[in-house]
Amino acid sequence: MALPLCRLYLITPPRLDDLAAFGHFLAQTLDAGDVAALQIRLKDVADEIVCAAVDALAPIAQARGVAVILNDRPDLAARMSCDGVHVGQSDASLAEARKIMGAEAMIGVTCHDSLHLAMEAAEGGADYVAFGAFFPTTTKDAPTRADLDLLAGWQADMVIPCVAIGGITVETVRSIARAGADFAAISAGVWAYADGPAAAIRALNHEIALGVAERGT
Repeated sequence: MALPLCRLYLITPPRLDDLAAFGHFLAQTLDAGDVAALQIRLKDVADEIVCAAVDALAPIAQARGVAVILNDRPDLAARMSCDGVHVGQSDASLAEARKIMGAEAMIGVTCHDSLHLAMEAAEGGADYVAFGAFFPTTTKDAPTRADLDLLAGWQADMVIPCVAIGGITVETVRSIARAGADFAAISAGVWAYADGPAAAIRALNHEIALGVAERGT
């Protein structure tokens, strides 16, 4: 069966105070519909907390065919056998991340609203580039606001996938999928969804399918 042309890239909440409870929550969420990747993104916490989160959550995701991506830290991602790492412009360089993680790891790079940064990342061997923020977001401070045309332009000219991030919700994901994103990265739009995360996954996949069907129309 062919994979969808646009898939969900789920990001954890910024704090996980009860890993056992969240792990159960995560399993139910991932069982609700198609999710391509889970990024574990915990800010300003000790390394042992990050490692404990990966240890608890990675088996749940990987058992369901969901790639586990660690944010910022290629050293910990390699140590914990994550599927990949995501680096920002102020984190470890792409070359450093590749050296630490190896040739088979998935490495993504934040490129904000810049085609120049994205092309540099693609030429440097990134597996995907991330553009954003596309909408207002409370999950993290977004230094740039990206335009939907950026996705269409990237899709027309480049081969490696692009991830759209920043304020994406059930209400906005259709426009992201229509514009040409290969992945829609979502955090609060799932975890804070009024009907619960599992319902969010179902609704997001429905809206993504509608947006993909509208491409080129």
